[in-house]
Amino acid sequence: MDVVARFWTRITTPVPDLPPAVLLATLAAAAVVVLSPALWHPARNVVTIAHEGAHGLAALVTGRRLAGIRLHSDTSGLTVSAGRPTGPGMVLTCAAGYLGPGLFGLGAAALLAAGHAVGLLWALLGLLALLLVQIRNWFGLWSVLATAAVLVAVTGWLPPEGQAAFAAAGTWFLLLAAPKAVVELQRARRRRSAPDSDADQLARLTRLPALLWVGVFLLVDLGALLLGAWWLLA
Repeated sequence: MDVVARFWTRITTPVPDLPPAVLLATLAAAAVVVLSPALWHPARNVVTIAHEGAHGLAALVTGRRLAGIRLHSDTSGLTVSAGRPTGPGMVLTCAAGYLGPGLFGLGAAALLAAGHAVGLLWALLGLLALLLVQIRNWFGLWSVLATAAVLVAVTGWLPPEGQAAFAAAGTWFLLLAAPKAVVELQRARRRRSAPDSDADQLARLTRLPALLWVGVFLLVDLGALLLGAWWLLA
């Protein structure tokens, strides 16, 4: 019980606010990763994990049965759920993917602003553990385990201030990467290389134009970026 109490105290004790210079440095580092083609491709696997995880979470919340998640080396993914093929549950499940990274980033920004950087990292580890049991291919298994290993190393070796800086960099990355992923979606749709994208599936489900759904994704993700930046920097 003493071990549990110490662990709980560790993850719930607020960490002092990061200096503005450190926050701006983590923002710059995240921006370099998002804007650099060489760094963006491997880092985009993290976005895919958040994307497919959001699909899976929405499926469970809406009462659908989650049948498995696959992550692919080209940074695409697939979440399969069972239930009614139409209706609000299916719409929310389908819409959650491109909203997930931005909303996860916004939630992370809220925890960071409250000083709970250490708790944030452990919460992410918990979510990855839940995701792990739904992975159905080897690359997806490797991707989730590699991401979890990084978080374990950070929580085990870095002091609280270092963990806070790492959490800030990861939060900035999600907030910046979410709208970029939506822009990439529309580029793929324009090239007609993504005929069965989330936006096109939503168009078939709701009879609203796919471009409208792309706009919704972008608007929400940009809103999450602006609000998250306000919370972190204000």
